[in-house]
Amino acid sequence: MSVLIAIPARYASTRYPGKPLVPLTGASGKAMTLIERSWRAACSVSGVDKVVVATDDDRIRAASEAFGAEVVMTSETCQNGTERCAETHANLGAGYDIVVNLQGDAPLTPHWFVEDLIAGLRAAPDAGVATPVLRCDGGALNSLLNDRKHGRVGGTTAVFAADHSALYFSKEVVPYTAQSYAATDDTPVFHHVGVYAYRPDALAAYPTWPTGPLEQLEGLEQLRFMENGRKVLCVEVEAKGRQFWELNNPQDVPKLEQMMAEMGLD
Repeated sequence: MSVLIAIPARYASTRYPGKPLVPLTGASGKAMTLIERSWRAACSVSGVDKVVVATDDDRIRAASEAFGAEVVMTSETCQNGTERCAETHANLGAGYDIVVNLQGDAPLTPHWFVEDLIAGLRAAPDAGVATPVLRCDGGALNSLLNDRKHGRVGGTTAVFAADHSALYFSKEVVPYTAQSYAATDDTPVFHHVGVYAYRPDALAAYPTWPTGPLEQLEGLEQLRFMENGRKVLCVEVEAKGRQFWELNNPQDVPKLEQMMAEMGLD
């Protein structure tokens, strides 16, 4: 099955304008833009036929082409990364069996997260889309709770059924738990990893559906699939000692740089 990875990137982010071009300094002191780090993460995934940056901004296009990425220009009317991936796939001839959306704000995404995601979707023919979830340890859960306590929109959490079909995604911390956990404890909270794998029919249908109330309230694009009766498969992945966080706010920059330093990532 042929696989395309598209990295949607837009300059006019509401929460963090210009985010794809923000430099992140690795363990060696080398600075590299967020979009380049995300592209390098995508290129490390095995079994992928093509990796492209999908954008509507000439600044992102120029920066991406400068470090060697293939760029697909998309319209400014795309409401989110999934719509941008749908347009990208159509622009490339819609010939791929699986399209992966590796969002441009997740440069620490390990290659095995994406490889496990692709394998999970292949093994679930009834699912139109799949996305990874990572069980939080106490430290990650405390980071999520601290973001909410201070009014920041941090990571997204997921709850799912016994067959791993998604029940809900939220920017609040769900499920509610009053128990306190040590940094190394496993918790009942799962951090949603911002990567998606789509079957072409589900991806092509997505832009034709109106934005539903849950998607609008949460600002989470994957809820549109659920609001239109499409199964979203949650694929549990393992950290294997790797720290993971997404760049959602300017305050996340030093957090990611510290993680890269601790893991020795350039």
